[in-house]
Amino acid sequence: MSGSERREQLILISRTLFAEKGFDGTSIEEIAATAQVSKPVVYEHFGGKEGVYAVVVDREMQKLLGMITEALAAAHSLIKLERAALALLQYIEESSEGFRILVRDSHAASGTGTFASLISEIASQVEDVLADEFAARGYDPKLAPMYAQMLVGMVALTGQWWLDVRKPGREEVAAHLVNLAWNGLTGLNPDPAITAATRNQASAPSRPRPSEKELRELEKARDRELKEAEKARQRELREAEKARVRELKERERLLKEAEKERERLLKEAEKAREREEKIRQREARLAERAARLEQIDQPE
Repeated sequence: MSGSERREQLILISRTLFAEKGFDGTSIEEIAATAQVSKPVVYEHFGGKEGVYAVVVDREMQKLLGMITEALAAAHSLIKLERAALALLQYIEESSEGFRILVRDSHAASGTGTFASLISEIASQVEDVLADEFAARGYDPKLAPMYAQMLVGMVALTGQWWLDVRKPGREEVAAHLVNLAWNGLTGLNPDPAITAATRNQASAPSRPRPSEKELRELEKARDRELKEAEKARQRELREAEKARVRELKERERLLKEAEKERERLLKEAEKAREREEKIRQREARLAERAARLEQIDQPE
């Protein structure tokens, strides 16, 4: 298997494991064992678990963004909305493992590759579409960014729900999404406001101010919670640091072993070359001796 083929195999295996167990639940040992290679091979290609995770997330991000961008290239706004919803559901249907990775609480190793940043990226594209529609319908185009977040968030959350239920079918779900979004946008109120009843309730007198004793008790309780939370955070930091140190030591040990193995193989190869050279020299001497004997045996 070539280097590029091995790299692709490791990416596909890691993708499946990350989708099933998440970043923290997946180990380099498991990736290597599934691929039937040693851990140094994984380190050689990606530098560690963080490296392969970043590659997997980036590949899924680019795939989904490409499908959404292509869908938004349609001429009519309704067609754009339909195709974008279908593109997301198609990606979920055909790349369920990739979508599960994207919607998990992304690890810091993914860099900007989080689901929130993905939604923002798509919303920025939808924003341009909505701004044109708002201007044409007499609405304030400055509100387009907010409505784009609402619209994309609605579609994305529906996609997360559909990831597991898969009913109804892809096109039917897309049709209902577009029905709610498009007809809601069609009847949009250019100057919305909450009802008077809700406004009056929000401005109603609040409950009586707590007594000094109650405030002190609340403050003590809050201090205890903060202290417990800080202790828990410190424990997590210590455990994370220990795990990081262990992984660094293990990586260093494996690299040393790999270096020793490489040196051993080089020495063996050098010894083999020396033996071959001695054999060639011996054969040359024997051939020279045989030639002299033939000359002596020949009659004058």
